[in-house]
Amino acid sequence: MNYDYDLFVIGAGSGGVRASRIASQLGAKVAVAEDRYLGGTCVNVGCVPKKLFVYSSEYAKSFKDAAGFGWAVGETKFQWDTLRDNKTAEIERLNGIYGNILENAGVELINGHASIVDPHTVKVGEKNYTAKYILVAVGGWPRKPSFPGGEHTIDSNDVFYLKDFPEKVLVQGGGYIAVEFAGIFNGLGCDTELLYRGPLFLRGFDEEIRRFVSSEVEKSGVNLSFNTDIEKIDKRDDGKLDVQLNNGETRTVDAVFSAVGRVPKTEGLGLENTAVQFNKTGEILVNENFQTDEPSIYALGDVVGRKTLTPVALAEGMALARHLFRGDDVTLSYKNIATAVFCQPNIATLGVTEEEAQATGKPYAIFSSEFKPLKNTVSGSEQRTLMKLIVDKESDKVIGAHMAGPDAGEIIQGLAIAVKAGATKQDFDETIGIHPTSAEEYVTMRESAREGNV
Repeated sequence: MNYDYDLFVIGAGSGGVRASRIASQLGAKVAVAEDRYLGGTCVNVGCVPKKLFVYSSEYAKSFKDAAGFGWAVGETKFQWDTLRDNKTAEIERLNGIYGNILENAGVELINGHASIVDPHTVKVGEKNYTAKYILVAVGGWPRKPSFPGGEHTIDSNDVFYLKDFPEKVLVQGGGYIAVEFAGIFNGLGCDTELLYRGPLFLRGFDEEIRRFVSSEVEKSGVNLSFNTDIEKIDKRDDGKLDVQLNNGETRTVDAVFSAVGRVPKTEGLGLENTAVQFNKTGEILVNENFQTDEPSIYALGDVVGRKTLTPVALAEGMALARHLFRGDDVTLSYKNIATAVFCQPNIATLGVTEEEAQATGKPYAIFSSEFKPLKNTVSGSEQRTLMKLIVDKESDKVIGAHMAGPDAGEIIQGLAIAVKAGATKQDFDETIGIHPTSAEEYVTMRESAREGNV
């Protein structure tokens, strides 16, 4: 059968654009449909604007720390509209770059909402398009809270375009988005409280790192309320919000930022017209080749929920395109993927946590170091850094690396190469450090702090 396209991609985010570009370069005729913005979550309402906001929020601490280094900093004032609008200009520039990437690769961009009519047909507007393969790469969407008054909350889509910056905010949630934005609001001068229904935020991260970061975040000025959640929100005539908590207390704030998870953005895609199946949390089920139960339909990125990270979506998009149009095997490994949380202090993590090492039953050793970075000895800042390595005692291989402190992501990225290459603790010990840096701690930790399963 002759189709209009070899590959029709729904969603022009990181994974969709990468798959489209590589497939086109391999000789396929490709179209991409997008109804919102080029670049997906990461470029528009995720990684990129969030990191710009983090940079802005760190300046207040830098101004304060400068005094210890002899700088007399005068009166400072944060201007929300300047940050917001400069961020928007940068995002629009990146949107243009993504458009150029598709155009230069020979990919046709179709603006509009796409829905699947049947296993080989996609409808955009009033027009139908046929394709040998259909790829669903629509990403995720913030989950709205279900309590009364939940419509008065803002989420990680809304926050980048607020008309006015709040003076007092409640942040609801215990995941990385909640913790990052608590730091952003606090750093930009907002009276900030983070509420989380559990006993400690960042579930799934290394326990020692979680406890350390909790202490450091609180030290920075964020009020932490664990085992606490919101029951309802009432909006006053003046726009302020009265927030009823499950412990009987109330808060009156200017804004509630809710980060209670993300869900696959599959509503309205017409997947009910196919054999595509979902798991209990709404992600599309795929096999090792990203193929759904409908043989002509594939899915990748956040919508399948394997690792909801931009670099993972990029790698998946490349692997799928090469599989479909060059016949390559998909050999993508999800092991030892380094990740970072841009809270304050930054967190970066790689490999297994201490708890996961313990669960294996195999002997392991923990090497850790907590210290005040050199910069803070003069600035007077009380912020500290924590680094740790987890070593398999039988092989001497480093199987986990974790850090909480400035530039954690930059440092762990380098370690990711070593760990993926199978570096041992002896390799680390025999590496000469760069002095004076925080990173050198990873090659100078000689004595184990503790050992497990021995």
